Amino acid sequence: MGSDLDSTIRVGLLGCGHVGGALVSLIEERNGEVEQSAGVRFDVTRVAVRNLSKHRDTVVPGGRNHEDVFTTDAESIVNDPDIDLVVELIGGVEPARSLILDSLKSGKPVVTGNKELLANVGAELYAAAAASGVDILFEAAAAGAIPIVRPLRESLLGEDVKRIMGIVNGTTNYILTKMTEEGADYAAALAEAQQRGYAERDPTADVEGYDAGAKAAIMASLAFGVQVVAGDVYHEGIAGVTASDIAFAERFNHVIKLLAVAQRFAPAEDSGDDRFEVGVTVYPAMVPDEHPLASVRDSFNAVFIEGEAAGEMMFYGRGAGGTPTASAVLGDMIDAATNWKRSTFRPVPQGPRAKIRPVDNIETAYYLNMSTVDSSGVLAAVAGAFAANGISIRSMDQQESTGETARLSFLTHTAFEGQMQSTIAAISELEAVEEIHSVLRVVES
Repeated sequence: MGSDLDSTIRVGLLGCGHVGGALVSLIEERNGEVEQSAGVRFDVTRVAVRNLSKHRDTVVPGGRNHEDVFTTDAESIVNDPDIDLVVELIGGVEPARSLILDSLKSGKPVVTGNKELLANVGAELYAAAAASGVDILFEAAAAGAIPIVRPLRESLLGEDVKRIMGIVNGTTNYILTKMTEEGADYAAALAEAQQRGYAERDPTADVEGYDAGAKAAIMASLAFGVQVVAGDVYHEGIAGVTASDIAFAERFNHVIKLLAVAQRFAPAEDSGDDRFEVGVTVYPAMVPDEHPLASVRDSFNAVFIEGEAAGEMMFYGRGAGGTPTASAVLGDMIDAATNWKRSTFRPVPQGPRAKIRPVDNIETAYYLNMSTVDSSGVLAAVAGAFAANGISIRSMDQQESTGETARLSFLTHTAFEGQMQSTIAAISELEAVEEIHSVLRVVES
C-alpha cells in the first residue's frame, strides 16, 4: 500500500483513445485541485496503445519522452510493481478481462469504463477485487458523466427500487432528436451523428440497443442486488423508426426515445418460487410529453428511478463524449486512490443470479402502424384480432387513404408482450392487411 507521506499515485492507463486522451488532459488540468481536496496526485506513468505510430494529440504526462510512456505491451503495465492504479479504457471482453484480473490479483485497484466487459463477466471481476481487498470502480460504464453507479451502490442501498428507465445511449438519442425536430430521415441523422463523433463507423452496438442493454444490465444488478448479464436483456433498435411514427407520436403529444428499462416483479403466486423476477429490456418507445424523459435531447442521457420510499428521481447529464466520460473516470480514480492509501476498499455487492422474467410476460401499452386495403370491413377485422387476443384498443387514427390503400395506427391499453405478438401474427394473416410497418411500446404517464 502507498505511504501517507507520498501523495503521488502512479497510474497505468490501458487505452488512449477518445476518452483516454481526454483523461490525460483532465488529470494535467485538475491535479492541483485534486491534491488539495483529496490528498492524492496522479502521475500517468505508462500508457498502453494498439499502435505506437498513430498520431495523437495527447500531451505526454510530465514532459517525458513519448517512448518512455507509450507501449503496446499492456501486460508490462499491469505487472509493473511501480504502478499503483490501473485504468482500463480499451473496451471489449478480452484482453481487458485478463488484464484487469492480473491487476487485481497483484493488489492494484482498477477503474474501468468497459460496460461490455462488466455486463458479461462483472461478477468474476468483482469477486477478484474483493479477494484482493482493492476497489474496482466503473462509474463511466453506465451513463457517461452521469453519476448513477455510486447512488445505486451507496445512496440508494436501502431503497426498494421498483423500476429504472433511462435514455443511456447518446448516439440514438441524437439521431431521434434530429428526426423529431428537423424531419431528418434515419440514414441522414445517423450520418451526421458519425460525422460529429457520436457514432462509430460501425454503429451496430448503439442503434441495435446492445450498448444500452449492457448499461441496463449493470444498473439492474446494482439496483436489485442480483446478477444480471447482457444475455438477459431483450433488445430492439431504432433502425425501423420512421417519419410516420415520429409524426403520429407528435400528434398524440408523445416523443420517441430509445429506452433501457429494468423492472422488479413480485414472485408469481402460482410459481412455487418465492424469488422476485427481473425484466430488462431495450426498445424504442413513445414517451408522453409531460414525462421528464421526453425533454432529454441530442446526445444527453437521463436515468429515471422509481423507489418505494424515495419516490421518483431523475439523473441527467452528458452521456457521451471524451471529456464528460473522463470526468467520471477521474472521480473513480480519486475514490480508488484514497481508499488504497488507507488500506481499505468498498466491495461491489454480490447477489445470486437473477430470475429473469420472460419478455412475453412483461406488460406495456403499444402503438401499431399498418397499411391495409381501403375497403369496408377491414377495421372490424383488425379490431377483431386485437379482441381475440385480449387486447383493448385505446385509440385509432387513419393517417392517409389513396382509395386503394389506407394507413392505420392504433394505440392499445396495457397488454402482455405475448398477447401482442399473437395479435401481430393474426393481423399479418388478414388478406386486407398489406404490411405492418411499426410496433412501438408506449410509456404511460
